[in-house]
Amino acid sequence: MDHVAIMNKKFGDLIAKILSGEKRIESRWSKNKIAPWGKVHPNDVIYFKQPGGNVEAKAEVEIVRQFERKDFNEARKLFSVPDAWTKNKNYCVLMWLKNPKKVSPFRINKSGFGSAAAWLSDFKISNGS
Repeated sequence: MDHVAIMNKKFGDLIAKILSGEKRIESRWSKNKIAPWGKVHPNDVIYFKQPGGNVEAKAEVEIVRQFERKDFNEARKLFSVPDAWTKNKNYCVLMWLKNPKKVSPFRINKSGFGSAAAWLSDFKISNGS
């Protein structure tokens, strides 16, 4: 399955870090069980884009680990995050990435996912190979 991750600009150019191999884990922390919770599996493909921008890169998912609040200490052993990231959050999905690649930039239609959606699942991308 294909997914689209909209990356948060306030943490710098995360897409460049994925492409360089510096960033090997994508994490998503949420209050509710929203995508990617239960949606991402090994060998799925995640496409990455900046808010309002084109899809720029992709990577395969190697490993997925999901954590509920009671297990956040275990998640933090695998992926160090500031306390502020986990405040008011109940769920965490960690996705180890492999084979990152730059793609020819292309746009996607987010209709039906909500204007504030930062993760799109159940997506089939026929472009960007």
